[in-house]
Amino acid sequence: MPMQSINPATGQIIQSFAIWQTEEIDAALKQVESAQAEWASFSFAQRSGLMLNLAQLFRQRSEEYANLITEEMGKLLKEARAEIEKCALGCEHYANQAESYLRDEMIASDASRSLVVYQPLGTVLCIMPWNFPFWQLIRAAAPAMMAGNAVVLKHASNVPRCALALEDAFHQAGFPEHVFCTLMIGAEQAQAVIADRRIAAVTLTGSSAAGRKVAAIAGQHLKKCVLELGGSDPFIVLDDADIESTAKQALVARLQNMGQSCIAAKRFILIDTIADAFVAQLKMLFSQLQIGDPKHKDTGIAPMAREDLRTELHTQVERSLASGAKLVFGGNVIGAQGAYYAPTILDQVQPGMAAFDEELFGPVVAIVRVKNAEEAIQLANRTQFGLGGSVWTRDAMLGEALARQIHAGSTFVNGIVKSDPRLPFGGIKESGYGRELSYHGIREFVNIKTVWIK
Repeated sequence: MPMQSINPATGQIIQSFAIWQTEEIDAALKQVESAQAEWASFSFAQRSGLMLNLAQLFRQRSEEYANLITEEMGKLLKEARAEIEKCALGCEHYANQAESYLRDEMIASDASRSLVVYQPLGTVLCIMPWNFPFWQLIRAAAPAMMAGNAVVLKHASNVPRCALALEDAFHQAGFPEHVFCTLMIGAEQAQAVIADRRIAAVTLTGSSAAGRKVAAIAGQHLKKCVLELGGSDPFIVLDDADIESTAKQALVARLQNMGQSCIAAKRFILIDTIADAFVAQLKMLFSQLQIGDPKHKDTGIAPMAREDLRTELHTQVERSLASGAKLVFGGNVIGAQGAYYAPTILDQVQPGMAAFDEELFGPVVAIVRVKNAEEAIQLANRTQFGLGGSVWTRDAMLGEALARQIHAGSTFVNGIVKSDPRLPFGGIKESGYGRELSYHGIREFVNIKTVWIK
């Protein structure tokens, strides 16, 4: 069955693509292997110049790429534009910082001279999701390539046009041919690619279930992998928080990318004394959102990426209601055309309910009520996930103390959880392992080699 690019706002098929056969995959990996050997010999200055070209290209073609994202996975156009700008910033960061991140490190030892050097591993396979189809790839590929690795992309099957546009962007920016390659393959073919001797390492952004499969295959073949998986981020609101401004931030934290983000806030843990006011404010804000064409500037509610994902989300909402959660707003499929789902608020959510225990990948808020900050932290950590979390309070010192207690890879005080090229990003528990971004990310896919001289 071919890959299909389907507009989630209309349900119409835009374009279909044939899935590669074994011979095509083998030919591509052979070309990439050859290209990587040459790429590894490039100086940091040479790689940096090309990466800066790519950043410039993203800005020059921002509107084209943003429209492509919106057409293929439904993201609001304004959010798609922001995604492309973030790609440019990520490219610039590693173009400017890679050399310092990977500079030889002198270490005192019993040698006359001993040092640590950072050298490329070879070719990195990037298995990427559809929700941020450009940024997810760039945040993995930019550091890997600046370190001297080649990259092959296995993108999500519902964003094939984005996948091909990324390959074209690297080509247009002047990168050597085949040092970046998009593989037009399905999930079932990825196993053989991971196992292929020409693949040195793999990075996956996806579900916890996909992470287990990739980790098992990579482990069987003794290959390094980085996994950025699901999340159920707590959004803790203390009783001294500004309700009106925090609710506005909660709206963005939950509905960015229509809630289809691993670091979107999922469980809103509220102190009892302010819970009613917060829920009322959030309900009012939700009621003001316009549902419509994601390319229209006034649209606040775009479609979800696929109809099957909407069906799965609605089933989770119904299961939560059957377990005792209370419906405050929404909870229904919208319209006969497109993958639209009403922004939804579920109150009285508790452990044991789908809305608490599972990742809700869509525009659904789960309200959890607690007596105090201690109980808030206990429930925040009562999850198999550990990606991000936030605390909202007027007391910054208290906020930091609580943020340190949240079991997650990133914790924010009075700010929405986000990725930043300057800061490491990743999770613990079933949210994965390894880190992307900052110097931590670029050192994931290098040989950290000791050189001892006497």
